[in-house]
Amino acid sequence: MSQIALKAGFDDSVHDSQRVFRALLDAMSRPGRIVTPSPPPELPAALHPATAAVCLALLDFETPLWLAGPDIAETRAWLAFHAGCPFVATPEQAAFALVTDVAALPALGDFALGSDEMPERSTTLLLQVGRLVAGQGQRLSGPGIDGTAWLDVDGVTASFWTERAAACALFPRGLDVIFTAGPALAALPRTTQVED
Repeated sequence: MSQIALKAGFDDSVHDSQRVFRALLDAMSRPGRIVTPSPPPELPAALHPATAAVCLALLDFETPLWLAGPDIAETRAWLAFHAGCPFVATPEQAAFALVTDVAALPALGDFALGSDEMPERSTTLLLQVGRLVAGQGQRLSGPGIDGTAWLDVDGVTASFWTERAAACALFPRGLDVIFTAGPALAALPRTTQVED
């Protein structure tokens, strides 16, 4: 096991996790809003600080994780040690999917979309991107947004938005997405409509 896996996650696991969870709730309830949760002091090189914070706050032994991207061996060891989450081999088995480089993102239809009876059995995507900028980019509307909001997500392709729109059309089925870029994150729940 690598030395980074053995180092501490949060300094105060209970209170730090609560703070990150509140920041994430703020982002989910106000789609397009960029928040900056407090990261752990040490993390694998492949993880953004916001990604590491979300993983420590949300993942545990009951949250199957699918992990993709380059150089993820250290990330896998760190998450196994700190979160104890089980790793799954295919995207559709995952409660959470962590993609450290969006170039490694498969088609969104490969993930679990839930069912009409149990929409909560869908995969939540945690995607690391190059940059997040509010006030420009894609136009967002829906619950939690007063009129419209704008979010630019650097690194996401046009096909991602097309596939996401197709998944949203299946509501209440669909995918919730958390984007991270360095220390910042923004969220797009399945109820958010996105237009160019």
